[in-house]
Order: sequence, then C-alpha cells, then structure tokens
Amino acid sequence: MRVLITGANGFVGRALFGLLVGGGHVVVPVVRRACGLAGEVIVGDMGSKTTWEDALANCNAVVHLAARVHVMHDTAADTLTLYRTTNTAATLNLARQAAQAGVKRFVFVSSVKVNGEGRDARYRETDPPAPEDDYAISKWEAEQGLQQIARETGLEIVVLRPPLVYGPGVKANFRRLLDTVARGWPLPLGAIRNRRSLLYLGNFVDAIRACLEHPAAAGQTFLLDDGRPVSTPELVRAIAHAMGRPAHLLPVPVGVLTFAGALLGKRAAVARLTGSLQVDSSAIRERLGWTPPYSMEAGLAATVAAR
Repeated sequence: MRVLITGANGFVGRALFGLLVGGGHVVVPVVRRACGLAGEVIVGDMGSKTTWEDALANCNAVVHLAARVHVMHDTAADTLTLYRTTNTAATLNLARQAAQAGVKRFVFVSSVKVNGEGRDARYRETDPPAPEDDYAISKWEAEQGLQQIARETGLEIVVLRPPLVYGPGVKANFRRLLDTVARGWPLPLGAIRNRRSLLYLGNFVDAIRACLEHPAAAGQTFLLDDGRPVSTPELVRAIAHAMGRPAHLLPVPVGVLTFAGALLGKRAAVARLTGSLQVDSSAIRERLGWTPPYSMEAGLAATVAAR
C-alpha cells in the first residue's frame, strides 16, 4: 500500500514509519517542519484549510497520528477551541480530502480518554463515551465526524483508542518514573492496589499495521493494551527489574497520598497513580486475530535500554 502518515516524526510516527517501510509499504511521511525523513511532506500547522491534494495522490490509506496532545495545566484562554482546531477540524478536513482522492481506509488514533478518566471496571468499545476534558472532547467529536464522512463517502474508518503508550523515547510522566527508579529513590506507592492498562510502542504500531491490512477492521473502533493490566507497584517493580536493581516502595496509605496531593496541588497526578483505568482489548483480538507481539517485560526492557 501507499500510506500517508501524519505526525510521522513523532514518538509513534517514527516507529510506524519503520515498521511499514520494513513490511514493503510505501510511506508518505507528513511533518510540520523538515526533519530529514525520506520523502517527507511539510504541511506546517494543520487546520481546516490545509490542502492535501499532492500528499494524498495515489495513496490507499491514511494513518492520522498528528494531534494537539493533552497538556497538563494548559494556560491557554480557550483550550477547547485550540483542541477542536487541530484534533477535530483538521482531522475532518483531511478525511474529506482523502475520500475525494480515492483513499480507501483512514486509521484515526484517538484516545481511551474518550471512554473516560478511569474506573474499576474495564472499558469496552460498546460503553457510552464519557470524555471529561477538552482534549478528549475534541477527539470524540472527531470520531463522530469521521463516522458521518464514512456514511457519506464510503471511506473506511478505523478508530483506535490507546491508553498510556510507552517505549524507547517516551517522555513526560513515564520518563520521570523511569528516572526516579533509576536513581534508586524510594517511592511511597507500595500500598496502591489499582489496575491500569498500558500499551508498548511496538505493540501499538503492529496493531496499526493490522488495521491497515485486515479487511475486517473497516468501520471498527478498537481499544488496545499489552494484554494484562498492572498495579502501580507492579509497574515500578517491573521497571526496576529491567534495570537490574531493587525497587524501593514504601507502603504509604492511599488516603495519605490523596490528602498530600490535594495540599500540593497534585490531585490529578495522584489520582492517576492510585486509580484504575483498564481496557478490554478482546475485540481486536477476535475480529482481526491480532495479539500483541511483545510482552510488557520485553517492552520495558527495550524502553530502559534506550534511556
């Protein structure tokens, strides 16, 4: 296939580019600014007026990764408008032009945050969407718009909702956790009994590949994960094991962590560490016959090795 990838120079995009090229596909990498990828197409900031005609020429499929990502403590005056401009309007503009150009399939990377911010029960694709923040709202609105375009044009839409993705080059909170464990600092997380789903980068891009290639992916929405949820203490121990060092976990009660988080203005961060967010990824396994090619242990080993 000839596949256009937006955000091709990002964390997920570079890994997907390598996987697809290695699998014999022709890739058109779309980037905001020049970064040295072979055949890259520079489009600048994407919006509702971006012209895609040249980039889409002769493409069979699109993987839309580029997005305004969730930003903690965003200080913009109207964040919802900013998210909608990039994540909703730009997505639908690309999809409409893709349909006009004869593209068959459009894979849209959304977010598990469309389902919600977490709960004890596992999320499923059939659950009513419950986006809470502006980022998740913009992704859900894009999903709805894409389904309308599919009905009008016949463009095959595949929606993927990943949880937290980790792997070589990961940044933000996961990178900070890696660095903290590497330093051997004690962490007050030993008493947490939550369950969280994670997704290794290698598993994510392989799932995207399957959704490009498999006929049964058309029109589907899939939740993804590594195959089993872990508690926060289990994750810390697994990271420490990959580093060949002991994990230092202190059994501080969750109530104390929550109280401290409220005092320090870190309520959301503590909620993510202590709360549960699980997905049921059986749909993609059953419909596409897909299984994650890498275990969490293998994924963490690769992530640690690339630090």
